Amino acid sequence: MLLYKRTAIIAGLALVITIGAVNSSPAGTKREFVNLKVLPKDISSKDLQHIMIDEFEDGLGVGCGFCHAEQKGSHKLDYVSDAKPEKQIARSMMRMTLKLNARYFQVHRPGLGDPGLVVTCQTCHNGKPVPGE
Repeated sequence: MLLYKRTAIIAGLALVITIGAVNSSPAGTKREFVNLKVLPKDISSKDLQHIMIDEFEDGLGVGCGFCHAEQKGSHKLDYVSDAKPEKQIARSMMRMTLKLNARYFQVHRPGLGDPGLVVTCQTCHNGKPVPGE
C-alpha cells in the first residue's frame, strides 16, 4: 500500500512538472508571420530564414533591403510593407519557379527551399539582381 502511494505521488508530480514545462516552453510557441502571399502561413522561422538567405541573398546577391522597405523615420526594415515593387516581383518569381518545377520537372508539391527543386533563383540569376547582367 505504501509503495502504491509513493508511486502515485511520484507519477502525479512528474505529470504536473511535464505539463508545466510544455506550457511554458518557448520552443512550444509558434511565431506567426504577417503578409505572406506565397510562402506558407505557418512557416517556421528557420525555414523562412533559409529561404531568404540561401535562396534570395545567395541567388540574387542582394540583402533584405532589396525587396523590403524601411520603416518610416527609421532604417529598420518593415517586412510587412508592400511599398517596394521588388517584393511583388519576388512573389511572381517564386510562383514561377514553383510552377516550372511542378510542370516540367515533375516535382510533386514543390516548396521554396526544398532541396529537390530543379529550378531556383540561382538557376537564372547566378548571384545577380537581374538575370543576364
